[in-house]
Amino acid sequence: MSAPSRLSGALVPLSLFRQRNFRLTWSSVMLGGMGQQMETILLAWYVLTITDSPFLVGLVGASRLAANLMALYAGAVVDKLPRHLILAVVGLAWTSTAIIMLFLLKTDLFEIWQVFAIAFAGGIGRTFAMPSGQSLAADSVAPERIPNAVALINTGMDVNLIFGASIMGFLFQAYGIEGAYLMITAVYATSGVVALFIRVPRSGIVRAQESVWRMIASGLMYVKRNQILWAALALAVIINITGFPLHTTLMPVFAKDVLEVDARGLGLLISAFGLGALIGSLTWASIGSTRNTGKRLLVAVIVWHASMAVFAMSTSLPLSLGILVITGMAFSSTLVLILTTLLRSSSPEYRGRITGLRVLAIYAHTFGSMTSGGIAGLWGAPTAATINGVVGILLILALASVAPKLRRV
Repeated sequence: MSAPSRLSGALVPLSLFRQRNFRLTWSSVMLGGMGQQMETILLAWYVLTITDSPFLVGLVGASRLAANLMALYAGAVVDKLPRHLILAVVGLAWTSTAIIMLFLLKTDLFEIWQVFAIAFAGGIGRTFAMPSGQSLAADSVAPERIPNAVALINTGMDVNLIFGASIMGFLFQAYGIEGAYLMITAVYATSGVVALFIRVPRSGIVRAQESVWRMIASGLMYVKRNQILWAALALAVIINITGFPLHTTLMPVFAKDVLEVDARGLGLLISAFGLGALIGSLTWASIGSTRNTGKRLLVAVIVWHASMAVFAMSTSLPLSLGILVITGMAFSSTLVLILTTLLRSSSPEYRGRITGLRVLAIYAHTFGSMTSGGIAGLWGAPTAATINGVVGILLILALASVAPKLRRV
């Protein structure tokens, strides 16, 4: 294949941005995710600097994820109500909580417990935002373009990792937590307003009189009958316990205690991870084929966890940054392939509930975040990352053996 042909093939997925509704959906999801990324890292770093407690840092992440228990209910609501309005309401609700946090900081009424309340409130919004945004992305493109849409949505989240972390580090060092929260407020508000302009026709048929609880029951039965769906969701549970704590809970501890850098150094570490994630997502966005998705998914998860164990051995900032690029590539590849598998293997009318279950799987990160923070407090972040990497690989291999259809999808 000639170089111009390869370039043309790589640019084909970007043509989705010519579609107004996908462009608006991508923008709203990306901006909301940037605000969440900035706020998550900001609160974790702030708690670590004032308490010096890795366990409390893990508890911040756990507080944000506690609301994920509502995810199946949220998924049913997303299948029942206008998805773009849900996305808009969430963005404006996040804006309100950010304004409350600013008020508390400005009036010297801030207390440490309020961090956990703000994190929990943000998690409630995220529980509704993820299934609505992901379903809208699939609804706004032709079925054969869903893999490209999923990958491009993921690139938005990867951009957040790169720029959100760096912006947070700069703002925190230059203007403190108040300056960072001003930016977060503006980003959240823009996300909510953009969502108001999305106009995607509903996919599938959901009877208006059908109760949310009946919809939840039918969604669970639908997943139970499909090995590919429940296996992909089980895999999502595993990676949230063992994989996600590295960049959400342990990274501030690595930055402060292992690599001995400040908030800007933490921003660099998250940005390196995000850069790798962006490379991975763009790669999958440019690949039109969905053959061997299951095998590729399993390889990506194993590489992700193996690279975590390697990262744990590094005490050099440049080396750590290089390893994190590889970790990020495997991380984003895993997320793209999981969501592609779920959306392509489910009917349009079930997309909200399926992605809601995907969000529910993220609740497992509450356990992973708290245990990782606890292990880091006792034996250090390198030990916690190594244990997570080894356990993750063992669990993935076990899942692959009991769900052969996932390997063949």
